Amino acid sequence: MEKISRREFNRKWGQGITAAALMSSMPWACAMGNQKKSSASLGIALVGLGSYSTYQLAPALQQTRYCHLAGIVTGTPAKEKMWANQFGIPGENIYNYENFDSIADNDAIDIVYVVLPNSMHAEFSIRAAEAGKHVICEKPMAISVAECDQIIDACNKAGVKLGVGYRLHSEPYTQEVKRFVKDGVFGEVLYVSTEAAYRSTGNPGQWRLNKALSGGGALLNMGVYAIQSAIYSTGKNPISVTAQEFSTRPEYFKETDETITAQFEFASGAVANIMTSHNIWANRLKASCTNGWFELDPATGYGPLKGRTSRGQISFTHESQQKLQMDDFALHILEGKTNRAPGEMGKRDMIIVEAIYRSIAEENSKISLNLGNMGIV
Repeated sequence: MEKISRREFNRKWGQGITAAALMSSMPWACAMGNQKKSSASLGIALVGLGSYSTYQLAPALQQTRYCHLAGIVTGTPAKEKMWANQFGIPGENIYNYENFDSIADNDAIDIVYVVLPNSMHAEFSIRAAEAGKHVICEKPMAISVAECDQIIDACNKAGVKLGVGYRLHSEPYTQEVKRFVKDGVFGEVLYVSTEAAYRSTGNPGQWRLNKALSGGGALLNMGVYAIQSAIYSTGKNPISVTAQEFSTRPEYFKETDETITAQFEFASGAVANIMTSHNIWANRLKASCTNGWFELDPATGYGPLKGRTSRGQISFTHESQQKLQMDDFALHILEGKTNRAPGEMGKRDMIIVEAIYRSIAEENSKISLNLGNMGIV
């Protein structure tokens, strides 16, 4: 697969000045800056200041207790100034993609959160680990299983912690689903249906539609949520997958997959059907069990989520999922608490993604999986 350099990405897809201007009108620092921090708070540097960093992670880091926004890495000078003014980031904690490796000498930064296009996840996660920093890599972990292995090996060699940006494992609705399954609240799970999709109608030049940057389409972007939902709704990894691909707008989705469906089989006899798309609005999980059912709808958005079961409603107070996720990872480092989304989970999902693509390429054949308990937390 063709790789695009960070410099080329900035040249062709950078919209830094516009994003910075939009950010300047956001009152986050004033509205959220009074959240009480723990005396042990780890510094996070965000690598890549696109929409997710701007509108989700940066606001969440004004609310976290065990970590805080300490630094940024960007290729856009206008963003450097805007973020420095907005969040009080000192100049010595601001990096670009050329001098990034010197972050190794900065004790104010403990964690590097890689929030770049998918094809750049491996490079910057490895560089962060080699700089001695703990790593959060946004999902998907990489664009191949081989790259996942490289990230895991780099973190192990450097003795740093690795997490994947699977925010849902830290939020209460998903945790409740996992409890239902673990405790057998509704008996054995028989069938799961999961959908994770949105309709893309915007800029046809966006990086998610460019395979060299994204590594794939809906499956790598939204599909990992559907895969994850099927797994935590059964508590097990699938033993086989069969998949299909559809496209109704080939003039828009020229390089990447538009809509994919897949069927999982589990050793228990349970089956799951997943759907993911960049051309359909869908966001749901439902599991049918021997003694009832449970459902989240919406299931994977930024929230608030909603849930119900055959016994009644599920209701939790909404909090920023990203806040919960980053605090959980900080506590994993500080206190040895469970890593809710370890690198092995990201690797497992890429094994399944590659099997789905293989099934499609081989005329919808059934692909066996031998995952054991990889990534089950």
